[in-house]
Amino acid sequence: MAHEEFSIYQSYQEFLQSDPDMSMPVAAVQSLVEFIRQSQASTMSEFVVMVRDAAQVLKSSARNSVSLAAGCDLFMQAVTRMADANVEECRQNLINRGTKFVEKAASCRESIAELGEPFIRDDSTILVHSYSRVVMTLLLRAAAHNRRFRVYVTEARPINSGYRTAAQLRQAGIPCTVVLDCAVGYIMEEVDFVLVGAEGVVENGGLINQIGSYQISIVAKAARKPFYAVAESYKFVRLFPLNQFDLPTHTAQILSFDSPQSVASPSPSLSDTNSMELDGAALDLAKTNPEVDYTPPSFITLLFTDLGVLTPSGVSDELIKLYY
Repeated sequence: MAHEEFSIYQSYQEFLQSDPDMSMPVAAVQSLVEFIRQSQASTMSEFVVMVRDAAQVLKSSARNSVSLAAGCDLFMQAVTRMADANVEECRQNLINRGTKFVEKAASCRESIAELGEPFIRDDSTILVHSYSRVVMTLLLRAAAHNRRFRVYVTEARPINSGYRTAAQLRQAGIPCTVVLDCAVGYIMEEVDFVLVGAEGVVENGGLINQIGSYQISIVAKAARKPFYAVAESYKFVRLFPLNQFDLPTHTAQILSFDSPQSVASPSPSLSDTNSMELDGAALDLAKTNPEVDYTPPSFITLLFTDLGVLTPSGVSDELIKLYY
């Protein structure tokens, strides 16, 4: 079994490394499809157990497993629906469905960008947080269609992923400014709306995303600025967190006030954003603080998804369609 666990994890890593634009749920489904291709199970019960174990290995392999878990859960739902089939029929059916899912996933971001583009008007000022592939797809599409806008980008400490966003925006000729995470309240008056990605969208329409998203949503609501989220439907997860500490990725090892560890770290060079390395102090922050937080649905204006533009209350209806 150890060999099988190593195999599924290695397959997952190889899919991610082969395509930098591939998201974790898609890589999870692809690796599970590859796993069942090689599965030697002779009975349906054995087959289901083996696939469930493989999915659990993947879900436990990542510290921030929300989006990865979403992909695994979708795949396992398909397995459960075929419990009455024979092994070979189930295997082939799952391979076909998994392959179609991966093919469809490739077009999800473009569908979302098409839906979200009308919300970006000329002379807009947009605040984005961290780095999101689907947010970048939307912004680049709007720029390609000659929409004129400018962007504020948060640093997104401790991983500083906002610098990656800024570098790609500037390369595309989109005016942007990197701001400190703690400066969001200061610049919010100049912003027309906030646009963030998602690690996961939970049952009540709330959002799990890069740490800092929640506090940005609070500031946006206080300033009466729309807070938009963009997310692929395969990131919808069957979770119902009541607070921040309900998140499966929560890290309890928050630095104490009397910690001797330094929290100061220099900003990375924009010329080397793709190969950015965290220094020792920033790495300490990354290890001792949560990677994501939970934004309740009351702070979210709309969600742009490949299923359409949804209000937070509409997410539960779509989850029912996906899982039941």
